Amino acid sequence: MKYTPTAKPLMLMTKTSHTCLIVSSMASLVLLMMVLYGTMSSQQPGGSSLRHDYQLLGRPLYKLDLSWPKNPELYTGDVFGVAVNQYAGVVYVAQRGDNAPKVLVFTTDGDYLMSWNTTTLEKPHGIFLADAASSNPTVWITDVGNGPYGHCIKRYTPSGKLLQVLGTPGKAGSGLDPLQFDQPAEIFVHDSGEIYIVDGDGGMNNRLIKLSKEQKVMWMHGEKGQGLAQFYIPHSVNVDTAQRVWVADRGNKRIQVFNSVTGEWLGTWGSCFTEDAPYSVRLTPDKKYFVVVQLNTNQISLLDAPPVGMIGQCRVVSVIQLADDVKPHLVDLDLKTGALYVAEIGAQQAQKFTPFSLGENFL
Repeated sequence: MKYTPTAKPLMLMTKTSHTCLIVSSMASLVLLMMVLYGTMSSQQPGGSSLRHDYQLLGRPLYKLDLSWPKNPELYTGDVFGVAVNQYAGVVYVAQRGDNAPKVLVFTTDGDYLMSWNTTTLEKPHGIFLADAASSNPTVWITDVGNGPYGHCIKRYTPSGKLLQVLGTPGKAGSGLDPLQFDQPAEIFVHDSGEIYIVDGDGGMNNRLIKLSKEQKVMWMHGEKGQGLAQFYIPHSVNVDTAQRVWVADRGNKRIQVFNSVTGEWLGTWGSCFTEDAPYSVRLTPDKKYFVVVQLNTNQISLLDAPPVGMIGQCRVVSVIQLADDVKPHLVDLDLKTGALYVAEIGAQQAQKFTPFSLGENFL
């Protein structure tokens, strides 16, 4: 039998191919793990050094959309609030600053549409998109300014035309007829037209107020304190489909829950907020999670939403740990895609996070 000199090189090539395949597979796995669990530190030209630093803890539910918005240099002030129209695919970003437009408008794809250079806003705080499914959606903004237009809540067209003012402009107060506010923090407008307001971003009031569709007071909790149905800086409000009102009671480091029809106190979540207070409370479109941001610890937390008929204790499922000094403030969700938008005071930007699709849809 003749010696075949090609036999060993062929075997060597086969082993080398297998080795390369294993190395390539391991590299892909490491890259995937970095995306799912690692710290993201890549920079986008023109972006802030804080912009893309974050880490996922617990179950990975959201990832940062690095491409949104396409023109981050348009942020020129401190970003306090964000609101989404899921039907029109439009995002409204409220910011403060001496020479900054009070509202920037982008598409959900990140394209810049317009800005509001209105003089009717002093210091925007909370922002809410109402009647999104109608032909006439409106944008509600709470104004905590101390000037002639402050201490009230304003309703605008999508292009920034002032339609209505709730409260007494320029006059802080606690009156109910006529309505008066002192640094109103946030508003939630239900599909029924009923309105929920948390009034008191550090002012004299610590109130949760429900207004009818005709904007008459239906019920209110307005006592400052640490007891049940008392508040200290109520900062955010959300109403779910089970007739429950969720309030981020910032100064007391807890979330309180009420019956939306009667105003009856239903429960409290506090064990999740020992290190820092909840600043926002929003429900994901699938009704599975509450999104809560904590400004001082720079965290976005997703908490299990309880089933209908019970409140129970809060349980953190996932955390997006942002970089130091980002200071997330308020959030909103695209109720069509599940995308999460976060207003960040310290980083002077709004960021978009999208749900992971690990074999199945998030929503």
